[in-house]
Amino acid sequence: MACGTLTKGRGLDCNRISGGVKKIFFSVYDKDVSYTYDGSNPLEIDAIDWDGSTIYEYVMPLGVASITDTIVGSRENGTIYYTPTVNIILNKLTKEDQNEIKLLGATKVRIFAQLNQQLANGHDVFIALGMANGLELNAGTMDTGAAFGDRNGYTLTFDGMEPLPFAMLEDYTTNPWDQSGFIGEAGTFPTTS
Repeated sequence: MACGTLTKGRGLDCNRISGGVKKIFFSVYDKDVSYTYDGSNPLEIDAIDWDGSTIYEYVMPLGVASITDTIVGSRENGTIYYTPTVNIILNKLTKEDQNEIKLLGATKVRIFAQLNQQLANGHDVFIALGMANGLELNAGTMDTGAAFGDRNGYTLTFDGMEPLPFAMLEDYTTNPWDQSGFIGEAGTFPTTS
């Protein structure tokens, strides 16, 4: 007897897509009140109630952020889980960033990512990581290169352990975060300040 049932196959995708991440959004793990998965698709989030907490937007330079969700299974134990990893690079060392990175290191977060990949309607794809257990800043560097043209800045790695693969957010209507099921007080959605 099978534990799961497949629901469809997948043909060759004739569309070209773009990789990479445009923006990363952080929310404090224990401040997000609730989120709801779509009833017909358990890996799409169609409602989030932030109850007045803020999502912080970090705009990524081109080609510097990546997301990996690794499947970890044990045939012997009959278990499977997922380890999301988010790597970001922030250029330029600043005292303000030093403080925020210190705070990120002390805070469990959920991460939402706006990808370069687009849906058929031209809207960007958004994914959500760390929804069940959160992600933590567990590695990184603050460095400056030796040569005049070398980069200086931050390399940060967030990781976690989740019972499900990352979810995608329901498509927005006109602008990101305007989904009807996304409830928050005025001024609580993405801010770069």
